[in-house]
Amino acid sequence: MGTNYQDERSHGVRVSDAWKFRGLKTVVLENKHIRVEIISDKGADISSFVHKSTDTELMFKTPWGLRNPKNNVPPSGDGASVWLDYYEGGWQTVVPHGGYPSKYYGADFGIHGDVNNIPWDTKIIEDTSKKCTVEFIGRSLRSPFEIKRVISLNENDSFIEINQEVKNFAEEDLNIVWLEHIAIGGSFLSQNCTLTVPDCTILTHPEDADKSSKLKPNFKGNWPYAEYKDGSKNDFRKIPGKDDRSLDMAYFTNLSDGWYAVTNNDLNITWGVEFPKDLFRYIWYWRNFGGGYGYPWYGRCYNAGLEPCTSWHNGGVEQAENNGSAHNVKSGEIIKAKIKAGIIQNYSQKNSENPFV
Repeated sequence: MGTNYQDERSHGVRVSDAWKFRGLKTVVLENKHIRVEIISDKGADISSFVHKSTDTELMFKTPWGLRNPKNNVPPSGDGASVWLDYYEGGWQTVVPHGGYPSKYYGADFGIHGDVNNIPWDTKIIEDTSKKCTVEFIGRSLRSPFEIKRVISLNENDSFIEINQEVKNFAEEDLNIVWLEHIAIGGSFLSQNCTLTVPDCTILTHPEDADKSSKLKPNFKGNWPYAEYKDGSKNDFRKIPGKDDRSLDMAYFTNLSDGWYAVTNNDLNITWGVEFPKDLFRYIWYWRNFGGGYGYPWYGRCYNAGLEPCTSWHNGGVEQAENNGSAHNVKSGEIIKAKIKAGIIQNYSQKNSENPFV
């Protein structure tokens, strides 16, 4: 159904791809519980996820917000700056190169690759009051990968379901780092939030991520404790406030199950994500709690990135190949992932169970 004659419902699930935000085509998907905005002209980024009854935004928003790549010329060609210049926060699917700039089979890749600043094709494939489904398709500019992202919302659910496919069109096998770059923030995140993950191993970054980093580098231990540089324990179940003034990177691996949950104990709502742990063997934990001095954060940002990933750490495919964590995709192969993400109410942190079961 084209946008000119689409059913304009005021009940059940609604979807529309007839919107533009700052000149970028935007899809709005909503029901009585949640409202989701997806920027199809910029990587099919999920830029907003609002819980309606509490008027709570769960996605991190950068201070500069959404920028239209067509309206600006990068003032330099630095491999990290271009992606960050246009990073609005929210949730990006990053394929085939999650991590900092490096060469990829002869191609020059900046941070997190090239699929997040380009338009993706959009098609509404189901549009009823009971269920709406939108398909997004994007192709990497410098590698032979196509990403299909199919997002669905049911009438009474407060979470979305995402079925994703990554296809290798090359006539050779290629390694990738597939990262679901989910940054939580908005009016949801606070020092009164707690993090719940299944049993796992905590790894901290091999060196300081920033001059404001507080975690002991190269730490390895069991959930939920890491170590600070001074030797004291850090309970990862507790989310620090912005006054912590730190920026660190950590990683969870050897996960007993594929999910995590962040609960705002004041609002009594939980952000939950479920993912296939056999594919995403790591969760990257980007702890940007008022630190990050200098470009691009300048100490202004407060967010928790909890990002399922095939690999570690954040040096890109070349580094993942060196440590054995790169994911190999055969010529012509399609790899698939089903993800659930959204709001859970009355979640029991004590039981530490998958919020979607």
